Amino acid sequence: MSNRRPSSARWLEEHRNDPYVAAARRDGYRSRAAYKLLEIDASVAARNVGKGLFRIGDTVVELGAAPGGWTQVAARRVGDQGRVVAVDLLPMDPIPGALVLCGDFLDDAILEQLRAGFGPSGQADVLLSDMAPNMTGVRVADQGRGSLLVEAALDFAFAVLRPGGRVVLKMFQGPDFHDLVRMARLRFTHVKVEKPPASRDRSAELYLIGTGFRADPVASHEDLLD
Repeated sequence: MSNRRPSSARWLEEHRNDPYVAAARRDGYRSRAAYKLLEIDASVAARNVGKGLFRIGDTVVELGAAPGGWTQVAARRVGDQGRVVAVDLLPMDPIPGALVLCGDFLDDAILEQLRAGFGPSGQADVLLSDMAPNMTGVRVADQGRGSLLVEAALDFAFAVLRPGGRVVLKMFQGPDFHDLVRMARLRFTHVKVEKPPASRDRSAELYLIGTGFRADPVASHEDLLD
């Protein structure tokens, strides 16, 4: 007789039948999440005359990187001439073509290591964040903690991106959602919020995608999504 809870059994069944899980095994990615980033990259390319998130030789910084699926995508996209610096609170096995750090990106010592990993310029072309708070089940508290993570990631992007840079940030609906989108629109030429097909239907996650970073914010912008 199995001691598995029904929810665990459902998750295992979903996992076994998930085509993205099978694709990740086939393609050598550490997680199915790699396909979310690949789909976002393809979506950006479709809107931008074939230019996706990444260029050969780019410097990419990733927040909330474990277990490393997005890091693998970024490293493959930027090639040997590029740099990928990835950080997470959880330890992560090394990834070819990436500098992997363990710690809180808001910690001064980790921030210093991140910036050092960008090379002499101290700037990045792409910032990725798949961070999410540890959920407590208290909706208001979880939304607030999620918003703080997005705001911190945006502030970091504003500090390190080169003009023309790109950003992808995980978000969740909540009271601060539209304020965070407005904040992004002041600094990026194009902002879109979307849910890639690889994101599970039951997941509430959305991704903010900003392209065309501006070093100086515009004075104001309409409160609309592309």
